[in-house]
Amino acid sequence: MDHRNAELASSATTLDALIATITRAADTAASTGDESVSHDLYEVERALRSASRRLATVVRRARH
Repeated sequence: MDHRNAELASSATTLDALIATITRAADTAASTGDESVSHDLYEVERALRSASRRLATVVRRARH
């Protein structure tokens, strides 16, 4: 794997960690009844998951 691909793979890992953080924050907001914040955070989570899937595709293609 060349340097660029390694950076992309590392970014994918970082993105996965960010998604986990956002999900925990959204779950916490939902459990405390803060519907507005939890809704917004779940929207962010969905967008990040979409980005993560797309980045994973790029990383897989770059390996071949």
